[in-house]
Amino acid sequence: MFDVIAGHEQNPTALLEQVFGQVAADEMHGLPFYRDHIPLRACGFQLFEQQWIGALLTPWMLSLVVLPGPQQSWQRRAVGERLMLALPCGTIGFTVSEIAGCGQYLSRSLMSPLDTSLSAERALQLAEQSARMALSLPVVDTDAPANPRRRALFNKVSQIKNQHA
Repeated sequence: MFDVIAGHEQNPTALLEQVFGQVAADEMHGLPFYRDHIPLRACGFQLFEQQWIGALLTPWMLSLVVLPGPQQSWQRRAVGERLMLALPCGTIGFTVSEIAGCGQYLSRSLMSPLDTSLSAERALQLAEQSARMALSLPVVDTDAPANPRRRALFNKVSQIKNQHA
């Protein structure tokens, strides 16, 4: 029987902030890439296809994070394994991660380490916008050809036909 990861029944925002807050205090604080002025926040977590997705901002990184949702169970995977997820914004590669107190989750680094010039306010805006953008539908120009190369091919075929007519 496969080892499974149980889903989180409640929004994981508070849990992520608690667990990563402990990591910040125990392991990360004092490292050269740790930014004291950047808050630790889990931003925009909501259910998408029964999984929790949002952004995690820490004083050392910004990542998209996916956790199993209510009544979900994931098959345990090897930490470091890469998976591709189809989100409204497009297909994104995630890495299987694990942390004590939270279990396995999927993460996609957006900025690690954080830019040294990033202000706390801008970092929070970036985290919130990243969570929203992951679940935003892409904007598509409906007047543009679906495949410009294919359209160009058809134009060449028309030109050749016209030359031989």
